[in-house]
Order: sequence, then structure tokens, then C-alpha cells
Amino acid sequence: MKALTWQGRRDVRVEEVPDPQVTEPTDAVIRVTSSAICGSDLHLYEVLGMFLRPGDILGHEPMGVVEEVGSEVSGLRPGDRVVVPFNISCGSCWMCDRSLFAQCETTQVRAAGKGAALFGYTALYGAVPGGQAEYLRVPQAQFGPLKVPSGPPDERFLYLSDILPTAWQAIAYADVPDGGTVAVLGLGPVGQMCVRVARHVGVGGVRADAPRDIRVIGVDRVSTRLRLAAAFGAEVVDLGEVDDVAARLVDLTGGRGPDAVVDAVGMEAHGAPLGKAAQAAVGRLPDLLARPLTERFGVDRLTALHTAIRAVRRGGTVSLSGVYGGELDPMPMMDLFDKGVQLRMGQAHVRRWTDQILPLLTDDDVLGVERFATHRLPLAEAPHGYEIFQKKQDDCVKVVLNP
Repeated sequence: MKALTWQGRRDVRVEEVPDPQVTEPTDAVIRVTSSAICGSDLHLYEVLGMFLRPGDILGHEPMGVVEEVGSEVSGLRPGDRVVVPFNISCGSCWMCDRSLFAQCETTQVRAAGKGAALFGYTALYGAVPGGQAEYLRVPQAQFGPLKVPSGPPDERFLYLSDILPTAWQAIAYADVPDGGTVAVLGLGPVGQMCVRVARHVGVGGVRADAPRDIRVIGVDRVSTRLRLAAAFGAEVVDLGEVDDVAARLVDLTGGRGPDAVVDAVGMEAHGAPLGKAAQAAVGRLPDLLARPLTERFGVDRLTALHTAIRAVRRGGTVSLSGVYGGELDPMPMMDLFDKGVQLRMGQAHVRRWTDQILPLLTDDDVLGVERFATHRLPLAEAPHGYEIFQKKQDDCVKVVLNP
């Protein structure tokens, strides 16, 4: 089959690789019909390459049609249409019983000290071949894959694999009060979905009596992203037009600050030259040196996170959905403690939220998912998709690949 493989920093290629097989009784193999490029894939493209090997298959936002199932997979059969969550969870261990699916004890990558295994996301998370390919082996298929109706186009359901549950969790964790304000830093794919969930659903999936009049302020520097967020009801702040984003957010909320701030940016935030230089320097080292340095002494670009902490009101919540990987990140502990800030974060527990989200996708598409992708490319053009997404060229917000 053909698959997108990592070959080096900013070097991904579509190559012929062996077809996946059912190797465990809880496996399934699906024929991939769509697979998206995620913002966190760009971390592999740029700064986390030391945890990849040439030939590793990327991608963790796939959906497709079941081709084969193992003997212990009773809930699926060939021909079923499924979305595959990015985290691999058994559904029955101690963590999964508590809906902490991103910490599944059956698939935890204990050798690396990490949580549940992920598709296409480095040796730290199990080195499981990813879904930017023609076919995909799905471990723990007795629980993970989500069956979706036939008929609507793939993009009605594709984002259930990652960005939509990630945004849903970010807003749930933000715990915005009735009539409150949430600021979303970073209007990439997850940030855009945060805007839509907060504005058009409120937190109704988490607290049934919540109103839908939550005020949303979106922050970014890319005009296309700002316009898209505004079209879905967000007030927007252009980073290029303000010197101090936190101060602007405080001013916009009567001097108090937003009730919650979602950091949807993560480790590669703009405006952190020292962090960027450190990441670049480590990225140029041989992998045997770079891996331990990153695991023990890595730093992130913390501009977005520090802005969130400065901006949020006293007693408010900072919700982290952007990926961070540093071990020595300096944190403003005095501000966090003095302001009484609640900080919530983590990989999305995808299957915890999908049953709440799915009904929103089967009727009127209130979240606008069918029109969300800006670029639809054949798998053969995936390297081009990575390049324009990483460089924010051609008004690129989301890339969907079709094998």
C-alpha cells in the first residue's frame, strides 16, 4: 500500500509499505477513505523528529471502511463505516472505566512513561503506524472505532477522530459560567472548533442547563483564521495589531479578564525567540543526543500559555489543548497561586465525548464541519499539504487527504 512516511526534519514522503494485517484478536483493518493533517503533526514535521525513525507512518485523524476484524471484535463487521480516535483505548481497564481513555492502562507506553498509545505519533507513544495511508491496522478495535452512518460525506464525521473531541474537552474543562467569557488563543483547527462549540453549543454537552450565550474572543495573527472565527460568532483580536494581548483581553472584559482562556497553540507559539532557538538547536543534534535532552531538559515556546495565565480573571480557568513537551518550562507560579487559577489539560479522552457530539453532526451540521477543510488533496500530494499547513500558505486552515 501507499503511506506517508517520515524521513527527516521537514521531509515526509509517500512510499510503498507492507499492507497491515490483523495480528491480535482485538485488531481490525480498515480501508482509509479520509485522513486529516493535524496541527500536532506539524510538531513531528519540525521539532520532535528525534523520536521518529525514517519510514514511520504518520497520521492520527483517519476514517474508513472495515475490511477485516479479529476474533474478539464483536461490535464491527466488514463494510462498517468508522471513525478511528487518535488514542488507542481498551474501554475496560481502571482508567477507561473512569472515562480517562487517554490514560488507558492496557495501551500505556510505560517504557517511555507516557499514557495511552497514539496512532502515528513517535516512539514515545508506541510507534504505532498511522492513518495517512491506504489501510490502517486498528488495535483495541472492540472499543475504539466509532461506527457512523453511511450517506453523508466523510467530513461530516472525520473530525470526531481528534480535533472536535479535543475542542469539546477544552471547552468542558474551561468551565465557562452562565453568560461568561472565554478567550481562545490560536485559531488553527482546534481553536476554530473551540469557537464553534462554545458559541453554538455552549457547554450543553457537559451541563445540560447551560445557555448558548457564551461570549467568545478569538486571538490569532492570520487574517483568514480571524475571519473564519468571526463568521461563527467570535469577537477577534489580531495579534499584529496589539502590543499586549493579555492587557487587551482584560480591557475587553471590563478590567477583570475572561472567565476562562483556552490555549490552543502549544509548544511552537510565536513570539518566543529563546524557546524557538533552543528547539532548533536540539533538533539539529543526532537523535541519540537529542532524545535525552528533550525528555529531561526540553523547553517549549510559552508565549501563549503565559498570556493565558496573565489574562484570565482571578479564580478563572486556563484550559490547555495545545500540545506541550517541555520538562524545564518556567511557570509563573506566583501569579497562578495568587490569582487562584485552575489549570486543566491533557490529551482528549475522545470516546468520552463522541456520544455527545455525534447527534450534532447527523442533522443540520451546526458546527459547519462539512465546509471546514480548506484543502482536499490526494495522498500523493501529502508532502505539499504539510508544507502549506506548516507555513500557513494559501489560506490553509485544514488539510484532508484522500487515499
